[in-house]
Amino acid sequence: MLPYTGTYAALGRAIENGFKLYVKEQGGKLGGREIEYATVDDESEPPKAADNVNKLIKRDNVDVIVGTVHSGVQMAIVKAARDNNTLLIIPNAGVDEATGPLCAPNIFRVSFSNSQPGLAMGMVAAQKKYKTAVTITWKYAAGEQSIGGFKETFQKGGGKVVKELFVPFPTVEFQALLTEIASLKPDCVYTFFAGGGAVKFVKDYAAAGLKDRIPLLGAGFLTDGTLDAQGAAADGLLTTLHYADNLKTPRNNAFRLGYAKAYDTKADVYAVQGYDSGQLLAVGLNAVNGDLHKRPEMIKAMAAAKIDSPRGAITLSPSHNVVQDFYLRRVENGENNSIAVAAKALADPGRGCKLG
Repeated sequence: MLPYTGTYAALGRAIENGFKLYVKEQGGKLGGREIEYATVDDESEPPKAADNVNKLIKRDNVDVIVGTVHSGVQMAIVKAARDNNTLLIIPNAGVDEATGPLCAPNIFRVSFSNSQPGLAMGMVAAQKKYKTAVTITWKYAAGEQSIGGFKETFQKGGGKVVKELFVPFPTVEFQALLTEIASLKPDCVYTFFAGGGAVKFVKDYAAAGLKDRIPLLGAGFLTDGTLDAQGAAADGLLTTLHYADNLKTPRNNAFRLGYAKAYDTKADVYAVQGYDSGQLLAVGLNAVNGDLHKRPEMIKAMAAAKIDSPRGAITLSPSHNVVQDFYLRRVENGENNSIAVAAKALADPGRGCKLG
């Protein structure tokens, strides 16, 4: 259950491509079991989410759901997974509650929590001795929680967020707020946008003359899967994320080559997350030789998984959220290149989760 239309359509396609690439590499089987697909376009529309997820559970009788991107849609999927005890692997949406107060043994996330990239960038901004910051994002869970993570570590490091700016999702009219940012003259701006909104914001920020005056910092989704469309406006931007294009490991090199060969396009973080969703499912199915009746053993194996990901080694926290390195990345020559590790083995606190 992914977005195949709307502002996040490219993200949904990349996740699906990554997942199917891993399954294809295993000969179409995981744990000796043939993998069959049922798909639903969630359109990034929370009001439609309950009906859409129930199509998969009630109509298609799926064993596992992989989804989704939009945090508001994710909340409905999490509820349905809890109510029906359906195994759920979250390949992107970072809504904190999914591995916080709404955590469950059958719910896993291989991507990030919304707070994590912000926590990492707040550390970076404090280390750079920035004293004031303005934040800007869409008014929805992903944006608000990303801002919360940045604010937590930036202010702990001695900085101050002087203004939090919001626009309704998926609005991309930024001019009035960019004018306000210019008048506030902060030391830096931290932002969370993704997909089409990220393209428009980065272009508008540069066009407003702010790029060379006020450093723009972002959660990595600002420049992941968007660089071709952003063009020169993205050059030099700093972001924090759990993946970078220039990770020169054998695992990442092989993944990027395989993905480019299969889909005739460059892999991005969304493709990695889809790929690792497949890897995590394989851990569970391999542990039970494909026998889905052995759910407790399958879930135990997935919770203890140690995955060799293109992004680096990943494990899962007691709340079933991914534990991973976060990289400080600079846009160079059309790629998000790591220039440092911003946070090593960063775990989300999983506040409110009763697992573990």
